[in-house]
Amino acid sequence: MQFWPRKRAKRAYARTRTFPESDGTGMTGFAGYKVGMTHIQAIETRKGSHRKGEEVSIPVSIVECPPMKMYSARLYKKSGTGIVVSKEIVLSNDKELSKKTSLPKKEAGKELDNLNPEEYEDIRVLVYTQPKLTQVGKKKPELFEIGLAGTVSDKINYVKDNRGKEIFLSSVFNEGDFLDIKAVTKGKGFQGPVKRFGISIRQAKSEKAIRNPGSLGPWCGQGHIMWRVAHAGKMGFHQRTEYNKQIIKIVEDPKEITPEGGFLKYGSVKNPALLIRGSLPGARKRMVIMQKPLRLKKTSELPTLLKISKESKQGN
Repeated sequence: MQFWPRKRAKRAYARTRTFPESDGTGMTGFAGYKVGMTHIQAIETRKGSHRKGEEVSIPVSIVECPPMKMYSARLYKKSGTGIVVSKEIVLSNDKELSKKTSLPKKEAGKELDNLNPEEYEDIRVLVYTQPKLTQVGKKKPELFEIGLAGTVSDKINYVKDNRGKEIFLSSVFNEGDFLDIKAVTKGKGFQGPVKRFGISIRQAKSEKAIRNPGSLGPWCGQGHIMWRVAHAGKMGFHQRTEYNKQIIKIVEDPKEITPEGGFLKYGSVKNPALLIRGSLPGARKRMVIMQKPLRLKKTSELPTLLKISKESKQGN
């Protein structure tokens, strides 16, 4: 069954429920917009590769990452076996946020100065994106929660220092880092059980149909069908997490990667971007959340980059 329930996500960007522990201070994640894919020419350097030292072509995904801002700080206290939000301090009342949520009329963030770190178990921040800086084609920001690294007092100081400021990609990730990707996959619409669950097609002379599950299980005579029976239904638009994806390069100058005429179904890149080895879930222009790895087991060396392909993807 692999994933259950096989249902659509509630919104077009991921919901974050686990936050990694990380060394240092600052945010443990960032967000960007999926641009598409290209490939790079590089010298393979991974120890276990049978092509080590040779020139290889590596597929990479491009994620445009405009700077983000903090909306509020959430202060957590212990409750039973877990933690709950005891207080939320709003830090920003930018006009662009009014498209997403109701804003306070008072000056934001005054309570930060009187916080006692010993009273709280954890502090996280609600951050929002700035799609107006891209060619995604919208102005309404996404609002989501991100964890912070360090002790509780470090987290309070970080929030104080960056209140009202833009937070840039380079302050969170470096080239060669591994990260976890959280995103919502492409929607596939209503699909049958063969495509949706991968069941076998029955022989041609089967009764009634060949692309159905055949038996509905032992309970079907009582008007009840077990949830394990593969049925047709909505497929795609699911939230998924992909672990341990490597950052090949952080591109500061968009001209290094943008082909003539821009990317198909996206346009031109205008902000710093990540080149991430392999593919990512989701459609173009969809927001993806990138976090520091939860379960990193091993690392590998960066390939020696020779060339980034800027060929047009039109017709490919």
